[in-house]
Amino acid sequence: MVRVEPSVLIKDLDEDAFRARYQCDRFTATVLSSRLRYIVQHMCTGLLTNAFSVILRDWYDFASTIAGPPELDYPTPAVSNSLVLFLGTMTDAVRNAVEEFGPQNLQPGDVLMCNDPYRIGTHVNDVCFIRPVFFEERLVGFVNLQAHMLDMGGVVPAGFSGTKRNVYENGLVIGPQLLYHSDRPVKSAWSLIFDNARFGNLMLPDIKTIYQNLRLGENLLLETIQRYGVESYLGAIRYACDLSAETMRQALARLPDGEFEGEDFIDCDGVDDSEEYHVKVKVRIRGDRAEVDLSGSSRQARTSINGGWLDAKTAVAVALKYLLDPRSPFTSGTLRNVDVVLPEGTFFSAMPPDGAIFLYWESTQPLLLAIFRALKEALGPNAVGGDYCSLNIHNANGVRNGIPWVTMAQCGGEHGPWGATKDGDADSYMVFYLANNLDPATEAIESDFPCVVLRKEYTTDTAGAGQHRGGAAVVKDTLWLTEAEHYSMPLHTKAPSGFGVYGGRDGAVGAVWVWEPEAYEQVQQAGLVGFDEAVYRQATPVAGVLNPETHALDRQGRYFHFARVPIWRTRPRTMFRYLTNGGGGWGNPLERPPERVLRDVRDEYISIEAARELYGVVIRGDPYHDPEGLQIDYEATQALRSAAAGQNH
Repeated sequence: MVRVEPSVLIKDLDEDAFRARYQCDRFTATVLSSRLRYIVQHMCTGLLTNAFSVILRDWYDFASTIAGPPELDYPTPAVSNSLVLFLGTMTDAVRNAVEEFGPQNLQPGDVLMCNDPYRIGTHVNDVCFIRPVFFEERLVGFVNLQAHMLDMGGVVPAGFSGTKRNVYENGLVIGPQLLYHSDRPVKSAWSLIFDNARFGNLMLPDIKTIYQNLRLGENLLLETIQRYGVESYLGAIRYACDLSAETMRQALARLPDGEFEGEDFIDCDGVDDSEEYHVKVKVRIRGDRAEVDLSGSSRQARTSINGGWLDAKTAVAVALKYLLDPRSPFTSGTLRNVDVVLPEGTFFSAMPPDGAIFLYWESTQPLLLAIFRALKEALGPNAVGGDYCSLNIHNANGVRNGIPWVTMAQCGGEHGPWGATKDGDADSYMVFYLANNLDPATEAIESDFPCVVLRKEYTTDTAGAGQHRGGAAVVKDTLWLTEAEHYSMPLHTKAPSGFGVYGGRDGAVGAVWVWEPEAYEQVQQAGLVGFDEAVYRQATPVAGVLNPETHALDRQGRYFHFARVPIWRTRPRTMFRYLTNGGGGWGNPLERPPERVLRDVRDEYISIEAARELYGVVIRGDPYHDPEGLQIDYEATQALRSAAAGQNH
């Protein structure tokens, strides 16, 4: 596809110039762009409301796109409002899979599939399903669904683990091949999947539902082309991609020229804690172009915490989109003015067979945060605080009443806080910046699996202080009622990920603990486990920087390696506790209105002591027994803030 970077903005083109470029008028191009986004969202809705697997039904772990034809180089004008991690990879996924299979070998009614992380990004459980769309015997595009399959074989049920050492332990790898040919199932392809995967009774209806929603997308796209014409449709694809490229170009031009550096890291890999894995990024801005240089970052990890090159590209795109151009649609044109320098063999550009990729988000979310850190000074008040970073995935499996079960991303620290911005305080219960998912309902978790979610709440004094407060850390306690195997994957507990910006403070760090049945029975009160030192003494650390004697959080304590116990094999009435990191604050905490600090104390986001120490606000009263009776001591507050301001100067 010919890419033009005109001196005249698209909105300033006259009607003749617009039609010459896009083969349709402006109104039609706008309608068609919206129509394409409607189609992909409609496909996702059909899968979400009919999915059987918990990862699809309760987590929204899938995405849909439309891609243009090979003659335009497979541009992506429309992506669904779903899993962000997939949206940046799927343009290249479709291109790579179709080019390898051969576009000339496709015909109406085919569905191509591929799940190889080194070809299409993400991990082996994410299968990209691609359906070519033909209009009057011409290949005019593709409708695509990439969805997380509950299991794809390998040594760990459901796959979630940070301890697998190579691609052979990871699971089934499928190169580009047909799942359907002329709308008839390809038996060998189905056998390949179900001869290797567990939980086929759930996956079978999911794959059939995906197929039907691909047909839905194809029908909607053909209706659109029949109504508006194929040239208008192709012009609208170019228009949508050009528009997002233009808005990003304008956003880059608003930054000062220069070189900006940032860094973040994850704690270790699944072998031991001898090696941290660091992202080092240099963002070079020259006019309306950017170069994101990742040279100097750590080598690929020894276990399956790695990401792939397309995952790194996605993290770069989302970071820049989030910071600079959040209001225009995301398309394959977003990175047109951005070059990415990415050495092979890092822990977010891993290579087979030893650079096993599974927990790819644990490597690419620190990359996103490193870009946030790099640009925070250049952005000034427009900077965004860091989030909780690690999903702290908990994967458990077992057998109940003779039936195998598996749960993932439901009972760990998968949801947590964001960082604050100039627009206000951060939310405390979200999915991290690279995702966009649902929160599994507690009732559904307890109905499907042998567990009880005892606690899911915010934690006092964990949010980064600021004029606008960061999100509070989330604590989640889950009691397991039967014997089970557990894999725990917290990977960012050594240092705060929720960094403050524009004078804001960092959020707190989290950790993970387990109470064996005897310990749980000893410390529980009415079924709940408290937070005092005596309680933590009875816990077994899973991961985090903790006091080696009390097992409570201690920034000067000892780091407990997350995989020193690769598999936790537990007895009934074992309880896991996950505490996420806190989100970063924005702005000087001393400039937060005292009334808002009072409200935070009342709502237990912060303690009376933190109100005084961090915000310079003196509050009188008892927040636990008489929260509505709390009062601000304005005279003492003014004196305390004046003294603090004098010290800062």
